Amino acid sequence: MFELVKSPLASEKHVAVECIDVWREFQDGPRVIKVLQGTNLKVDRGEFVAVVGASGSGKTTLLNLIGGLDQPTSGTILVDGLDITDLDDEKMSEVRRHKIGVLFQDQHLLPIFTALENVEVPMLLDDIPEKDRRDRAIKLLEMVSVDHRSQHMPHELSGGMRSRVALARALANDPAILLCDEPTGDLDHKTGGEVIQLMRDLAKKKNLAVLAATHDPETARMADKILLLRDGVLVDELIGDFFKHSKVDVTTRKHNQGTGDRAST
Repeated sequence: MFELVKSPLASEKHVAVECIDVWREFQDGPRVIKVLQGTNLKVDRGEFVAVVGASGSGKTTLLNLIGGLDQPTSGTILVDGLDITDLDDEKMSEVRRHKIGVLFQDQHLLPIFTALENVEVPMLLDDIPEKDRRDRAIKLLEMVSVDHRSQHMPHELSGGMRSRVALARALANDPAILLCDEPTGDLDHKTGGEVIQLMRDLAKKKNLAVLAATHDPETARMADKILLLRDGVLVDELIGDFFKHSKVDVTTRKHNQGTGDRAST
C-alpha cells in the first residue's frame, strides 16, 4: 500500500470531493468534443448532492472522473484531500478501495454469492480476518435493514433489497464519498424513495458525502444541493425549469463557476 498524502490544494477537512477547473475533452476525428468545461465543485461530508442534466450533459463523465475510472484533460480532482488527477492504476485502485464507494443502477451483485458474501467482497482485498469481515458485513446489512435476508442469493431478493445490499457493499470499507449513477432507475416510486431516504440518512449518520447523477425529480428534490450540468458546464439556472414537465416543485439552486466556489443552497 502506498502512503496516502494530503494535497497542499486540499480545502477544509470536511470536504470529501473537490474539482478545480476540470475539463474533459475527447477527439472524434477532426472534432474535439468538450464533455466537461471548467467544472468547479465541492461536496462536503454529510452532504447529499444531486447532479441533474439531459443525457450527454456530462453527468456520468463527472462521476467517472471522481471515481478514478477516467482522467481529466486538465484541472485537478481531490478526494478526501488526496490529489487523484494523475495517479497510476495501482495507486488509484488503492484510493477507490478506501475512499470511494459506488452504487450502480443495476447493482452488479455477484449472482453466486449470498447477500452477506456480496458485502464481504470489498474487504477481501484488504485481508481483513474472516470473523471481523463477517461481523462488519452483518452490521452493514442491519444498517440497511436487510440482515434478515443475509443468506439469500441476489435472485431471491426484490429490486429494493438488492439496492440495499449493494449500498451496504459500497460502504464496506468506510469510504469518504458514495458515487451513484441513476440509483433509482430500476426501482418503483415508493421503493426508490425509500432507498434515497436511506442514503440521505446514512450521509448524515456516517459523515459520508453522496453524489448522485439522476434524471429523477424526486431524487433531486430530496438532495441537500442540486447541480445542473448543461453541455458540460455547471450553470446558474432555475432547476425547476429542468423538471417542469413533471410538475415537481424543485427549489432554485445555483453554482458559481469561480474556482473553488460551491453551489449555494
